Amino acid sequence: MSTDMELTELNEPGDSPAPRSPRELEAVYDIPVTLSAVLGKSTMQVSQLLKLGRGAVVELDRKLGEAIDIYVNNRLVARGEVVMVDDNRLGVTMTEIVKADRTSS
Repeated sequence: MSTDMELTELNEPGDSPAPRSPRELEAVYDIPVTLSAVLGKSTMQVSQLLKLGRGAVVELDRKLGEAIDIYVNNRLVARGEVVMVDDNRLGVTMTEIVKADRTSS
């Protein structure tokens, strides 16, 4: 398991290399991103969805204790575990950084 993230080049192949020093990256520090932690997924028909009500249980595709997926702007970047923060809030501990597949984008 790796805990170090590599910088991903933002330019197209053949362009000059992306900036690497923290000073050169300051322009992107304030860009907002959306982080999502996905516990699991489920597929169902609309008719089943409409029958759901209070107390309904939707079975997910994950087992208890299995790592959850962490997405940044809808791109899988890591896996982790759910933790409790401040007695009433949930957080995520990253346990694995997912290497980006450079051929599929």
